[in-house]
Amino acid sequence: MTKIAIVTGASRGLGRSAALSIARHGSDVIVTYQSRGEDAEAVVAEINALGRKAIALQLDTGKIAGFAPFAGQLQKALREIWQRETFDHLVNNAGHGDYALIEQTTEEQFDGLVNVHFKGVFFLTQTLLPMIADGGRIINLSSGLTRVSFPGYAAYAAVKGAVEVLSVYMAKELGSRGIAVNTVAPGAIETDFGGGAVRDNSELNKLFADMTALGRTGLPDDIGPMIASLLSEDNRWVTAQRIEVSGGQGI
Repeated sequence: MTKIAIVTGASRGLGRSAALSIARHGSDVIVTYQSRGEDAEAVVAEINALGRKAIALQLDTGKIAGFAPFAGQLQKALREIWQRETFDHLVNNAGHGDYALIEQTTEEQFDGLVNVHFKGVFFLTQTLLPMIADGGRIINLSSGLTRVSFPGYAAYAAVKGAVEVLSVYMAKELGSRGIAVNTVAPGAIETDFGGGAVRDNSELNKLFADMTALGRTGLPDDIGPMIASLLSEDNRWVTAQRIEVSGGQGI
């Protein structure tokens, strides 16, 4: 039976790369987007061109009240398109960058990061658990900044650290169902994330590149294929792990 994966925040950047890589590995994909519907549909078209099925569903991972209606839409799509009640893989990728020094961070910024990157991951996974097939996989996205500190990233890194702990507990509690849960922690990546800071600011790009063993900052396609590989049967015995994909940042 063909596997079905959900990738949140898949209209751009790492999520787009992950969705396409998962499709290339032979799975069908449900992509979610917050506001970039046209971009999400373009990803769907690319996946369809690879010979896999895909749909796009709108989801704001920072608004928990929307999770139950989303689950209803998902259940309907699974029945109508795949004639199934379950899906196999959940990639909690959706997120945003909001950076400030500790003394300048506002409560609004802090709450926004917690709601999307931690609270949203917790309660979206909780909501979808009845639909995740036994033997499935969950990947939660973290950051290399939980290991290597950099001024201005305290709140962002702290909520990603919470996700790493959550992943271990998920792996423990869901292990009886054969569900593997891991964290993928990218290093500095050239995307529009955080206003495109790493991609567009040449000084910041060089600073991170100089911190990295392989001598450059990362690209989305450095991450997406690794996520797809982690979901494959080749990695069926890997769970409760934090896997950094950073080119050796800060070693």
